[in-house]
Order: sequence, then C-alpha cells, then structure tokens
Amino acid sequence: MSSLASIEGLFYLAATIAIVASLKVVTGKNTVHALLYLVISLLAVAVCFYLMGAPFAAGLEVIVYAGAILVLFVFAVMMFGLGIDETHNAPQSRGLSLWVGPVFLGLLLLIELIFVIGNSDLSLQLNNQIVDSKQVGMLLYGPYLLAVEISSFLLLAGLVAGYHYAKPESRGGRL
Repeated sequence: MSSLASIEGLFYLAATIAIVASLKVVTGKNTVHALLYLVISLLAVAVCFYLMGAPFAAGLEVIVYAGAILVLFVFAVMMFGLGIDETHNAPQSRGLSLWVGPVFLGLLLLIELIFVIGNSDLSLQLNNQIVDSKQVGMLLYGPYLLAVEISSFLLLAGLVAGYHYAKPESRGGRL
C-alpha cells in the first residue's frame, strides 16, 4: 500500500507543478518566459498521464503539444514580433534570477520522472489496462473522426489568419 501512496504523492506533485506553471503562463509579463512555463506545464501533465497508466497519452502530450504546438507558438511570437515590444518595457534585470523558476520546476519533474521510470512497477498499479496506439487509432479514426477533422481545420484556419494579420502592409492597404 505504501507504493500506491507514493504514486499518489508523485501524481499530486506533478499536478501541483502543472498548476503553478500554468499560473505563471497566465500571469507572466514576458511572452517568451510564458512559453517556457508552458513547456513545464505540458511536461507535468505528461507525467500525470504516465502515472495514471497511459504512457501513450504521455508520449503524445510531449510530442504533439510540448513539441509541435509550442514550435508553432514560438513561430507566432517571432512572426508578430512580440518580444521586441517587451524588451523596451521590461525591467532590466540581467542575471540568473529569471531562470530560477523554470529550472526549479523542470528539475523537480526530472527527478520525479527518473524515480518513476526507475520503479516502473509503480506506474502500473493505479490502472491495470495500458492503452496502446492501436486502440487510440481505432477511436480517433472511428467514432471521433469528425472531431479530429474539425480540430485540424481549426488549427489550419488559425495559422492562415495569423499569417494574414502578421504580413506587412502594402502602400495601398493590406495585401
């Protein structure tokens, strides 16, 4: 029973890290720092998925959200030039104090993940059924096909709209 309590403790630690990092994303004044906290938040959610017995969902969380979607966010920040305006209004603190929060939360997650992977029998005690990629594929391209297609069109529309509003104006108006 003590291993079940340690799994719950690790789950609550990862959930707390996700909540703290998410709050820093919403309340942060610097866009790039908010993106760093968003990475930490998404990784903490992936650890929660892994601890609940869904390693495939944890892998998808890391690859799709923390990888691909965050690259899209960074691209949007660079395209809109959001970092340029913030550097003029931001306080001039040069040092390691800006890195303390993300590094501390990231190290906590790394220590927790090393502990969980080292004790791999711990993660399977909460849920005996592991979801594999075949089951996820059957659901995504079966009853949830319409939702997958609608979300892909929504992401494409957001990308096209972002490009349209970010392109420079011509002399006669918008291009």
